[in-house]
Amino acid sequence: MTNAEPLRTKRRKRQAGEAREEGLAAARALLLEGGPASVTLANVGREIGMSHTNVIHHFGSAEGLQSALMGSMIRDLAGALDDAVAHLKTDSAAPSMLVDQVFDAFDEGGAGQLAAWLVLSRESDHLEPIRQAVLDLVAAVREKLAEDAAADDRMRGIVLLIAICAFGDAVIGPQLREMLGLDAQAGRRLVAQILPSLILPGR
Repeated sequence: MTNAEPLRTKRRKRQAGEAREEGLAAARALLLEGGPASVTLANVGREIGMSHTNVIHHFGSAEGLQSALMGSMIRDLAGALDDAVAHLKTDSAAPSMLVDQVFDAFDEGGAGQLAAWLVLSRESDHLEPIRQAVLDLVAAVREKLAEDAAADDRMRGIVLLIAICAFGDAVIGPQLREMLGLDAQAGRRLVAQILPSLILPGR
């Protein structure tokens, strides 16, 4: 009898693509639950009922697994920003919707944890693929919300503010909100409240 922790998922046959997607989903869950240190080949294998050797087969190494996870999450973040652009062009409740879209991407989507991981490990170059999505978001905010043609710098600042607030809320927001006796939506509500005055200063 061994004291080793049992596999959480019973081992089974699966196609290579399916196994890889399951591995990435498990790695993301591990990142959100336990931070970067928990994203290991052994932990992923345990989550999806796959041997350590088989996980290596699909990802090559621990670095390969982490790189694949980063790529997957960055694509999802870019997709979430693209969704925000699309909604800005059609939704009349644009300011509060924009805040919710970005906060959700950083919190539920895991972008906050991912960004912290990349920056602290000095691998922020991995964020380069979202550059165009961010610029598209600035253009959409300007087109939807600005009344003057010279608002580009202000709109860039607004997107910066929303993203930084969303990042901070995802990484340390739960602890700060608990200290202050605030609910889970407090951060995004505050940003949504001050957004109109930033978009139309002087009003």
